Amino acid sequence: MYLPLFVVLTLFVSLYSANAGDYCVADLNLPDGPAGYSCKKPSKVTVDDFVYHGLAAAGNTSNLIKAAVTPAFAAQFPGVNGLGLSIARLDIAAGGVIPMHTHPGGSEILAVIQGQICAGFIDSANDVYFKTLNKGDVMVFPQGLLHFQINAGKSTAIAFVSFSSPSPGLQITDYAFFANGLPTDLIATTTFLPKDVIKKLKGVLGGTN
Repeated sequence: MYLPLFVVLTLFVSLYSANAGDYCVADLNLPDGPAGYSCKKPSKVTVDDFVYHGLAAAGNTSNLIKAAVTPAFAAQFPGVNGLGLSIARLDIAAGGVIPMHTHPGGSEILAVIQGQICAGFIDSANDVYFKTLNKGDVMVFPQGLLHFQINAGKSTAIAFVSFSSPSPGLQITDYAFFANGLPTDLIATTTFLPKDVIKKLKGVLGGTN
C-alpha cells in the first residue's frame, strides 16, 4: 500500500519541525535581543554546541573583590539558548566577596563544592536571609532580589550556580552607583551618603563626577 505523496511530505515536514523545535542553539553571529539569540540552522548544529569546557579552570581572583565568575550563558554556551537555564562557576579567594547584586532575568541556585561561603538575599519587604554554607550545601536566590556571597573560610571557596534563564543578566549595586558618571550630588541625595565617601568610592571603582 502506497501513501499519497502529500501525506509523505506532511509526515516529513512534521518530523523535521519536531526535531528543529527541540532546541534553539544560539547563532552567535547574530545580535542578542530580549528574546535571546536567533536559532542556528539545524544543519549547522553539532554536538559541540551542547558541550562546554569553560568551567573546568579556576577563574582569576587577583582583583579588587578577590573573586571570579566564569559564566556558561548563551553567549558562551550556545546550546542553552532558549532552554530557560544556564550555569556559572564562582571562585572566591580568602577575603573575597561577590558584592550585592541582582539578576533581573532569572532565579539562582548555588551549590558549594569547596570551602565555606556566607550567602544571603534581601526580599522586597527588606527581610534578610543569610547563612554560612559548607561543601554540599545549596541555597536559592529568587529572581531580581539583591544577594551576595562572601568567602567565610580561610581558603578558596568554589561553587557552581545555576539560573532559570540562559541570559540572567547582572547588575552589581556598587558599580551601578560608583563606577560611572552618575553625579555625586544625585547619589548623595538618593542614598544619604556623605559626598566625601561617595567620591572615595568613585575613586576606587573608576567613577567620575
